[in-house]
This record gives sequence, C-alpha cells and structure tokens, in this order.
Amino acid sequence: MDIGVIGWAMHPPADAIRNARLEEIAFRTARAALDDADIERRQLDSVTLGACDELDGRSISSMLLAAPSGAYLKDEIRVTDSGMTALALSAMRVASGRFDLALVISWNQTSVVPVEDVMRMRAEPFFLRPVGMNATIADGLFAGAVGREHGLDEAAVADLTVERQRRAQANPRGLRRAPATREQVLASAVRAWPLRAGHQAPITDGAFAFVLASPRWLKANPAHRPIARLRAMSWSIDSYRLDAHRLGALDVFAHSLSDVLARSGRGASDPIDVIELEAQTGYHDAAFTRKLAERPVRAISPSGGTWAQNPLFCTGLANAAEAVLQVAGRAGPTQVPGARFALAHGCHGFAQQAHVFAAFERVES
Repeated sequence: MDIGVIGWAMHPPADAIRNARLEEIAFRTARAALDDADIERRQLDSVTLGACDELDGRSISSMLLAAPSGAYLKDEIRVTDSGMTALALSAMRVASGRFDLALVISWNQTSVVPVEDVMRMRAEPFFLRPVGMNATIADGLFAGAVGREHGLDEAAVADLTVERQRRAQANPRGLRRAPATREQVLASAVRAWPLRAGHQAPITDGAFAFVLASPRWLKANPAHRPIARLRAMSWSIDSYRLDAHRLGALDVFAHSLSDVLARSGRGASDPIDVIELEAQTGYHDAAFTRKLAERPVRAISPSGGTWAQNPLFCTGLANAAEAVLQVAGRAGPTQVPGARFALAHGCHGFAQQAHVFAAFERVES
C-alpha cells in the first residue's frame, strides 16, 4: 500500500460540544481537512463515513450526515465498526485503483447519548443482556484476566495511568487536564473489580477527517506533497465470548500487530519509532504495553493516548492523527525526535474485541 495523506483535521475536542449540531461538527471538520489538503470538494471522488446510528442517537445516521461531510453527489460509503475501520475501507478503495482522491471522516458526540445503554443493547439477548453486561463490566472482566495472565500489579497500573495523564497534559491537541496522583487512582471507586474509576479514560466529543491520495493523483499533481505515507493496514476480530483465554491472551492484538508490520515490509527486529495505543483503561494500557515489550518500540503513546482526548467511536483516528504528525515532524511538544515510522491502533467491541492498526511512514524529500 502506498497512499499519501495530504490533509487532515480534527474538531476541537471537548467533554461535551454544546454549541453545534452533529451536522455542523461534521461539516466543519470535513471543510478543515479539505482546506488543509488545499483541494476543493468537487475534486473528491470518494467519501467514507465512520458512523454509528446508536451512538449518533438516530437511525440511518448517514442520511443526515453524508451531505455535510462532503458526500453530496459523491461515491459515498459508510462503515459502522469504528473510525479506524473507515480509514481502512477508504484506503482500500484508493488502493483498488478506482478512486484517486478520498475523504474519510468520523465523529463522536456521545455526550448526548447514554453509552452504557447502547452497550447493554448490543449484548447477546439471552444471557449477557439479562445479567446487565455493559462496557464497564466487560472491561472489568478484561482487567481481571490480563492482571492474572500478565502479572499486572495494581500500583504499577496506577503509575502507568498517571504517566499517560502527564503526557496528555502536554499535548496541545488534547484537553490538557491536570493529572491524578497514584493515591487518587488507587482510592477511586471500584467500577467492576479490579477496575476503578481512576483507571477509565473519560469519553469526549470530537471528530477527525483525512484526505487520501493515490500515487497516480500525486504524480499528476506534484504541487501537493503528502505529509505522510499510509504504508499498510491490518485488522482482526476476536471471539465474542468473554472467556479467560479471549480476554487475557491478547492473541488478536498480537496477530494484527505482526500482520501490519509484515505488510509494511518490516522484520521483527526493525524498530517502531512510535505506537499510539487505544487503551480505554489503565489495564488495557498495561497489558498492551507488556505485549509490546517483545518488540523494539521507542515511544508508546507519547500523545497521552485516550487521556488527551477520547472520542470513543473515532479514538483510533485521533491516534492516526498523532502518528501522522509524528512522522511529519509536526507533533510539537509530544514529538519523538527522528520519528520516521509510526503505528496507530484502534479497537472496538466488548473488551476491545476487534483491533485495527495503521502504519505511517515519513515522506522523504
């Protein structure tokens, strides 16, 4: 895969965006991405939406969101898994040779939607739904399983959570909250043992958009130099069952990581400059980090990850933006010196059932 990222945009993050409708959020973000790429909407030949009806609080969300997202009279398609899955779909459409200039956009305004009610509705109706399964309970089961499997100490998990919050405070693209202390994390309320409220990254509102260009389009438009190259993508989905092996082994995380590196032409010993993880809790972060210890990684989530901002449905795209900025040398206070290869990670489903990775490379002069 050799796809240029020629523009990107994000809506200013907020715990709750109260001064704009969802259509306005999508429009502003799409418009800003086109401006960043220095192109007009008429030049697009493909638009991919990442949107979830339930989290958007409406049926057939794309009926109202397609036009403000730039898809009016364009070849438009929607995916409902996650924003990162939308990036994968858009990239495949460009790589197919049928499309040359694509916009991919995803959003999240869950401040107006009861997320846990949505997750309960998604639970299997005959067993999981009657016992009240939701995202927090699933994450608690995950925390217990990875704690046993990987020997995660509660104090070490708290320390990692605090460290991520400190990094997030330095990120100008985040909400820059004051970090908690280890004592505050360990004293916070238990949500689903061993998961505490202090381990959970707050969900925020936001939106992201990217403009992707084929090698053919870039050759015909040499004035548009990509800010990064999308080198490869990989995604996998694990069992829906919440048994100990599925939760603790991290098999699909490891498989998707190995696959995206292989598709990028990198060996097991080749360094990864940056990886931005979607870790909804400190236990997820600690487990993923422990799994990454097997590989030469220079920096894990230098942006602060989900503690900088966490627009749930498109948090993976926040990571993609951070990865693009790293290889472009534009990450500002969170920049990893000399970063040339960065991975963005996204996930979705109960207890991070599905994983998506995108690999970005620096565009050399």
